[in-house]
Amino acid sequence: MLIQVPEKSKYCAIKKNKQKKQLLTVSIARKAKEVKAAQRLRHDVFSQEYGANFHAAAPGIDEDRFDQWCDHLLVHDHVTKRVVGTYRILRPEQAIRAGGFYSESEFDLSGLNTIRHKTVEFGRACIDPEYRSGPTLMMLWSGLSELIRQNNYQYVLGCASVSLRDDGVTAAEVWRSVRDLVHQGEGFRVKPLHPYPVDHVNPQLPANIPALIAGYLKLGVKVCGEPAWDPDFNTVDFPMLLTVSEMTTRYKQRLGFDAQTFQAQTLIQAA
Repeated sequence: MLIQVPEKSKYCAIKKNKQKKQLLTVSIARKAKEVKAAQRLRHDVFSQEYGANFHAAAPGIDEDRFDQWCDHLLVHDHVTKRVVGTYRILRPEQAIRAGGFYSESEFDLSGLNTIRHKTVEFGRACIDPEYRSGPTLMMLWSGLSELIRQNNYQYVLGCASVSLRDDGVTAAEVWRSVRDLVHQGEGFRVKPLHPYPVDHVNPQLPANIPALIAGYLKLGVKVCGEPAWDPDFNTVDFPMLLTVSEMTTRYKQRLGFDAQTFQAQTLIQAA
């Protein structure tokens, strides 16, 4: 049974943009046609921006064996009747049925064995180019947060993709920015199955960290290992892990994670 994100909750409120006449809501897909709309959006964005090669049975969609096990989080524009943003979410109990997390096709996740049952995976992050603004991204995060809170998940796992159309320049810049943090401390670590040689890219070439990854880092998400090469999507993928209790205070407040409430839930679950 899919969990619907309340469209009028204080965490997932309707967002309006009067200048562009947008009326946005966030929810979990409940119908097959809604999932297909998300898959079409993924196909269009990933093929145009990454040059991805798809192996789906039907043309014009991005579909793989994990889709049937995932919840598909959608942002709708009710003015244009379009799906304009999506995440797909694989809960730990569904990951068992699917034979593992999607990330295991790219990384050795044995370093996360002790937290797998508390971890939800998000992926296929995708926003229509016309809607890449703060409100759209915050709605996706709010929807993901609603699901996390409803199920008391304590960790969020995912891969952040960087296109290789610039021959790895941007990916190398991301790695230079996070490399020292990855190698510090005794935190959870994963290993790429097919590492990408980011250290061999010319460090003098200019690049900026993609806005989505910069947003994840502000949220408190940590890069938990070296990046992997995904030849089908023509990307370098960075393994990202969020410990919900360590989310930055600013975003805890914005996304509805009251510190005392979360701490109480954690104690109850541990008892």
